[in-house]
Amino acid sequence: MSARSLSGLLTEIRACTVCAESLVDGPRPVVQAGTRASIVIIGQAPGRRVHESGIPWNDPSGVTLRRWLGMDEEQFYDPNLVALVPMGFCYPGSGTSGDKPPRPECAPLWHEPLLSHLPPDRLELIIGTYAQARYLARRSKTLTETVADWQQYLPGQLPLPHPSPRNRHWLTKNPWFETEVLPALRARVDGVLGREG
Repeated sequence: MSARSLSGLLTEIRACTVCAESLVDGPRPVVQAGTRASIVIIGQAPGRRVHESGIPWNDPSGVTLRRWLGMDEEQFYDPNLVALVPMGFCYPGSGTSGDKPPRPECAPLWHEPLLSHLPPDRLELIIGTYAQARYLARRSKTLTETVADWQQYLPGQLPLPHPSPRNRHWLTKNPWFETEVLPALRARVDGVLGREG
């Protein structure tokens, strides 16, 4: 499909107001994609800081994610290298223990047409339980088990925990993620981007 038709689709997504009545802070869909994006990051939903700036992953979670990937901001925000496709495109508001879940309307409405514009041999990084429930056909019962089974999803997908500061305890409790998964993740990213390790 043409870059022009993707551009039109992104314009539609950014103008979407389907669940406006359910968003306390109003709709502000946040997305990034280009027709040559060989890495697709499917996460949860923008947080408050991202909602305010309109820049995806423009928060401490994004800093951690870029460190995990071994990418700088210039690479990360190049839409022809990286597509950023959350399960919910708008900030869902805050709940009792963090942000509310992503709005359920977004993925069924927008993901398939958006992903159809991207290269078929892309690497999909599937972040958090909401994205993993939709995109991993063979996922395990828990996020920890799913991430621990990361090798079975390669070469096309790699499940990750959310890089939120709230997950420090999980990262401390599961040191294998840092020692086993992150080096493999960076090697896969380097391979997709054609970088020398």
